[in-house]
Amino acid sequence: MGKYLFIMICAFLSSLAGKVSAQRYLPGQTGLELTMGGVDDFAGNVKRLRGNFQVGLALSRYNRNRSRWVFGADYVKKHYAYKKIAVPKEQFTAEAGCLFPFLSDRGRNVFLSVGLSALAGYETVNRNGRLLYDGATLQHKGSFIYGFAPAFEMEAYLTDRWAFLFNVRQRVFFGSSVGHFHTVVAVGLKYIID
Repeated sequence: MGKYLFIMICAFLSSLAGKVSAQRYLPGQTGLELTMGGVDDFAGNVKRLRGNFQVGLALSRYNRNRSRWVFGADYVKKHYAYKKIAVPKEQFTAEAGCLFPFLSDRGRNVFLSVGLSALAGYETVNRNGRLLYDGATLQHKGSFIYGFAPAFEMEAYLTDRWAFLFNVRQRVFFGSSVGHFHTVVAVGLKYIID
């Protein structure tokens, strides 16, 4: 009995001393990510154009070489000024990509990663309404878009299962008639499922 009590006390004291660290980036671990952010010059456009934003939901899976696959869906809304109104452009996209960590702290609490994603989806301008308030006609119709997004991401673990995310992505699209490049800066949370 004394032997088991001694082992439990040693384990408890070592956890208080900070010597025990969680196992992170294990092969097969899966996480669910929710991100929200801004698109392009969103800070300057919030007042006059009702804001440009991004919302994303993704599933990530860690690999043996500490990289991770990311599969997700994004909704991006950006407004363009036309006289006194803001004309919205919306993109609904799916993505698949891979991120590679290149730097982490000694305790494996913060990871910096770079990666690349393939994107495909649908784009609509003015919700496919062609006629504007002054009689002007938009030439853009809804269209399928595809492209890629190089990314930089910081992942900071708050607990063993929760991580804070900060990422910057440059979305590059083909098939769009309204802007081919969009910079997305987002923050989010990740929950490690298993």
